[in-house]
Amino acid sequence: MQISQTVQNAHQALSIFINQMIYDLKHLGEDVTVLSLGESFFEMEMDDFSQLDLEKINHYSDSQGIPALRKKLAHYYQSRYRVTVNPDQELIISVGAKSLIYMAMLATLEPGDDVLIWEPAWLSYPEQAKLVHAKPRFIPYDLPVEQLDTLFTDKTRMVVLCNPNNPSGRVYNRAELQRIHTTCAQAGAWLLVDEVYSDFVLDEPFVSLGELVPDFNHLIIINSLSKNLGISGWRIGYAIGPEPLIAALLRINQHVITCTGTPLLHYCNHYFDKLVNRALPQVEAVMHRRKRIKGMLQELGLDEMAGSATFYHFVHLGDYPGNAFAFAAQLLLDHHISVVPGYAYGENVDRFIRISIGWESEERIWLALQSIKNVITGPAPDPRQLRQRLLALPSVLSNVGFKEVVDEGLQR
Repeated sequence: MQISQTVQNAHQALSIFINQMIYDLKHLGEDVTVLSLGESFFEMEMDDFSQLDLEKINHYSDSQGIPALRKKLAHYYQSRYRVTVNPDQELIISVGAKSLIYMAMLATLEPGDDVLIWEPAWLSYPEQAKLVHAKPRFIPYDLPVEQLDTLFTDKTRMVVLCNPNNPSGRVYNRAELQRIHTTCAQAGAWLLVDEVYSDFVLDEPFVSLGELVPDFNHLIIINSLSKNLGISGWRIGYAIGPEPLIAALLRINQHVITCTGTPLLHYCNHYFDKLVNRALPQVEAVMHRRKRIKGMLQELGLDEMAGSATFYHFVHLGDYPGNAFAFAAQLLLDHHISVVPGYAYGENVDRFIRISIGWESEERIWLALQSIKNVITGPAPDPRQLRQRLLALPSVLSNVGFKEVVDEGLQR
């Protein structure tokens, strides 16, 4: 039975793999402190769907996204980030930001093209590049932006940047962004900037690249309505860029998606202002929480990669004698605390773990951080015993490829 080698070469999403183990432990009645989820949980009321036009919401809708919601998103970018967007020619809505990143790569890259991805990098970027037959190459997280051009080759066709960064929380300033884009444009390469966490910034101004490059020359902006509104399961993302790019994305969307869920689009359009007004104060509360968690890390002597945004901390493992996967597995099995190993986010960040603060109470996070400190300073587990314990989990049956991920992680 033939399975594409391209697909086989793409790794599982490690964060989703970790979360599957959490679900299995919870099904067994275990209490797990979840610091691995890539979302923040807001209190969002459910407004009345009966106020929507049933003749519209039960059927297909515009493949580019309903015009009224596109107009609201364009206005949001203008009023909040000073970016002028033509909602008819420069914006498209689809099923989540993730699918649009993949479509953008599919629309702009040829087989064998190089994609430079700035570390720490959201774990789907390199795998999506592989799926479109491009070659992902990582930019070390500590490389000065002035040296970006030294990594370019005659095959470099795209640079991927997450700003604000998942998982570190770094926010790139105006001068850095301008320099990165100039380097790309001069080389004829696209700059794909993932601005999904644009609202999760508190202490420093967020600069959208769309403000610096108003004609979107060699620029693709990706964002998420559902992520920023605390309804990530609704899967509503959007892309902003030059008209030829949006036309290409629309062509792909027509053949792969048709349209984003019509009821969800009409709901978000009808209640847009209410959703934003409910979510943004909670976003701000999460960012204040992030500052308090940072204080906890400092109190415990836990180092992290510099950052001030998003609801993540990228924590260094110090002198822990094992690798990041062994650490995450030991923490989950012995202490029922879930984190994501750093190697999911690049080649040079294996000595980190991602901690998400968007779900658990601060009291439980504080207790978890103490356990993390104790595991870091304690002995490493026996890899063979750790493997046996992992393979005894129900995930072996519920997660295809579980054994392969375990073996790869422990052997790093």
